[in-house]
Amino acid sequence: MSDFLPTNFEINSYIFHGIDEYNVKDNYTLNNYPIVYIIYDLESSTAYVGESTNALQRMQNHLSHPEKKKLKYVYIISSPNFNKSATLDIESYLIKYMVADEKFILLNGNAGIVDHNYYQKPAYYEVFKNIWENLKLQKVAVKDILQIDNSDLFKYSPYKALTADQHKAIYQYLKLILNRSESTVFVQGSAGTGKTILAVYLIKMLLTKVDIDDYEDAEGINLLELEFVKEIQESNRDLKIALVVPMVSLRKTLENVFRNVKGLKPSMVIGPSAVTKQDYDILIVDEAHRLKRRKGITNYRSHDNNNRLLGYGNEGTELDWIMRCSKHQLFFYDSAQSIRPSDIPQSVFDKLKVNTGSHVIELTSQLRAKGGVDYIRFVDRLLNHQLPEVAEPFNATTYDLKLFKNMSEMVDVLRLKESEYGLSRMMAGYGWKWKSKNANVPDAIIDGIELTWNRVPHDWINSTKDLKEIGCIHTVQGYDLNYAGVIFGNEIKYDAVNHEIYIDKENYYDTKGSVGIDDPNQLKEYVINIYKTMMYRGILGTYVYVVDDELRGYLSKYINLKG
Repeated sequence: MSDFLPTNFEINSYIFHGIDEYNVKDNYTLNNYPIVYIIYDLESSTAYVGESTNALQRMQNHLSHPEKKKLKYVYIISSPNFNKSATLDIESYLIKYMVADEKFILLNGNAGIVDHNYYQKPAYYEVFKNIWENLKLQKVAVKDILQIDNSDLFKYSPYKALTADQHKAIYQYLKLILNRSESTVFVQGSAGTGKTILAVYLIKMLLTKVDIDDYEDAEGINLLELEFVKEIQESNRDLKIALVVPMVSLRKTLENVFRNVKGLKPSMVIGPSAVTKQDYDILIVDEAHRLKRRKGITNYRSHDNNNRLLGYGNEGTELDWIMRCSKHQLFFYDSAQSIRPSDIPQSVFDKLKVNTGSHVIELTSQLRAKGGVDYIRFVDRLLNHQLPEVAEPFNATTYDLKLFKNMSEMVDVLRLKESEYGLSRMMAGYGWKWKSKNANVPDAIIDGIELTWNRVPHDWINSTKDLKEIGCIHTVQGYDLNYAGVIFGNEIKYDAVNHEIYIDKENYYDTKGSVGIDDPNQLKEYVINIYKTMMYRGILGTYVYVVDDELRGYLSKYINLKG
């Protein structure tokens, strides 16, 4: 395909109800070449995206659909270079980006969105980018691609092409709840394996009525998923589902995502306390490792009231409430992201997993960090002191991991990454008091650089681009960044004599993070989990600064020093 050009396509506009073989302008549509189309109505801000090798017949089918027939106009995108794989890919891109663009609410379901390899796939992404720019000129699209890529709505959209193990998880779960009146299922995976995306995808899938169009290109496991969903919907006409999110910041973010997706509502995203207000068919719990027990929490009165309401004593937990108030529970769980004594211990979840009727599904594909599973394992072994004494520093051509000796230099490099990629932020462990909360003073001064803790508790990542404002674990857990700057603070140190990382409790300033902990190893486990979780945030890279000289020396054996 020597004459392949990413701009070699046409976008023709038609009145939807008047389209036929007599007024179609391009031969590719008339002669049943693969094309992509967008049917839309500006007044209702509603659209539908599709692809077909028989566009005119597909339009007639859509005109008999109760919702799609209300749409007014259609764009048909055609090209001599299109093939079936390319149009499926471009259709998938258009669905994902139009949802996150927020100009239209899409009528599309989320089943069957594909991400497959084919000849010249990267070249067709360039075609899509040019199509998007053309749609922006025609006011059908609004935002730039990079702006969308960095948006929460894009990152957590249910319109995602799932990995093989994600599809396997969906298939296993749907089959389970179809054949059981009650179930308890755990989906386990480390940070970045797509647990939150899978949770949102599943809710959208279960609450979207299966349409004949969904079957058009579905095959294999996708087709089986659709059949299961259809059976579940037919046997449960009024399915009560909620997504339980323990962390307030992430909960607010996902509420906004649900607000912008047809068939979903912000009220479907709830905190653990809201579970007690009604009974549910299915409760899907994201970040289940952050569910709380009655220890070191902020509001004991509310916790105790919920326990009384459900007939528990003071020892009832948020996990107990979820089990009591739902027929089916789906927990997305990673014990390595438990970071406080208030979190329900792993032993409680382990006991639940082995109960009759419980089922465990594993996710393994690394979808966030470009360093892949190797990077995730490296960080875990590094911070748990499990790497060989003599080893080559971590090196991945696809991931930018560096250790900095100068804070000013790290801030400067992160600032460059922010200008190029966006979503580059600084974060730290609890090694400093939060003095700026009540006074206009820096919380930390490192190498002459004045740093302050996050000025807002919720949606901090989108609230600032100031690289001298540092986020804590509660502002970043569950979120993606392009580049993460991680400061190992005053509370985490290295004992060069005994060759181990230890926690200086006197310099650990999370007031709720050490309540009731007498065992230094238990505190160390929580703090190590905090730093691992922060080091897993970066998609493209992680930059590290270490306050303690001995700890910096230890890390420098395994992480390349900048410069």
